[in-house]
Amino acid sequence: MDRYELRRQDYSLSDQQRELRSTYAKFFAAQCPLPVVRAAEPLGFAPELWKRLCANGSAAMAVPESVGGDGATLVDLIVVAEEIGRTLAPVPWIDHVCAARLLARLGAFPAEAVDGQRLVALDPQGAVRGSRLVAAGAIADELVVRDGDEIVRLTHDTPPPRVGNLGRLPMALVDPGAASSRTVLAAGPAALTEYQRALDEWRLLTAAALVGLIEETMRIAAAFATTRYTLGVPISTLQAISHPLADIAVVVHGGRNLVRRAAWFLDNEPDERAELAPAAFVYLSEEAARAATVAVHIQGGLGVSTESAAPAYLVRARGWPLAAGDPAADAVRIARIVAARTAAPAPDFSVR
Repeated sequence: MDRYELRRQDYSLSDQQRELRSTYAKFFAAQCPLPVVRAAEPLGFAPELWKRLCANGSAAMAVPESVGGDGATLVDLIVVAEEIGRTLAPVPWIDHVCAARLLARLGAFPAEAVDGQRLVALDPQGAVRGSRLVAAGAIADELVVRDGDEIVRLTHDTPPPRVGNLGRLPMALVDPGAASSRTVLAAGPAALTEYQRALDEWRLLTAAALVGLIEETMRIAAAFATTRYTLGVPISTLQAISHPLADIAVVVHGGRNLVRRAAWFLDNEPDERAELAPAAFVYLSEEAARAATVAVHIQGGLGVSTESAAPAYLVRARGWPLAAGDPAADAVRIARIVAARTAAPAPDFSVR
């Protein structure tokens, strides 16, 4: 038995990680009620919430100890991301930590990024050349993007204007050739491999956020269904209501396990199951939109009213994954990874 054999089948949280989850659940419940989310929609960013989040070490936890961080694992990070999704927190934490971790691996980490004073972000689409929509492009102090075979750092004297989008993100159209400064950080196959890892981490953390979003939409819909009556019984007792809610509960449980499994492999054996992070992203991108739609339907007319939380979850469930471009491209990548592994020759265990 190798040292990872049992852990590959056990993705339960440690006591410390459960405490971490409880801490962030309380933080976001107190600091990010729905009015804060809605007030931030014009820009897609709540600066005061970001300051409070970074003040408790949330930015530092994600980066290696070698650059002044706390060296948290990806399993630690998905716990935080799930609470961000649960409350729709309008902060670019996922973009920042993925970019910061990439910069640390490239040896170009800015010291101000440890505590979030300097906000860094990346292009989750991984576009090769030309202009592209970047999820946090309207607010980032610097962007890390792929431009051909190079990984470059971009800064803008004047931030690009925000582009309206379904996910209510601080998205902007970014052209690497039009930035105020363009610095090549690395180039070649090794650099592109590091950038792909950052993209996988972004997809993994976004998938974790979608788990939290899905679970909260289920809670909202279930709370409504247990307090509304028809013919003297709660509508939650009707199969047309209870069965879809049960389906969502299965998605939450399965999706959370898939995200934890992907996080463990990406941390410990990244080449062994490279398809898991994009698979979690594709699966939860589809299921989040479906779950949020069910929550709206269960509430009927109230579900589409501005006083209801359901529409806020629906637009983000549909919009957040689109920051990475067409999910079909990730599905194609998954197929290629699995096909390549299947085509590889089987190991020879015969006695010689």
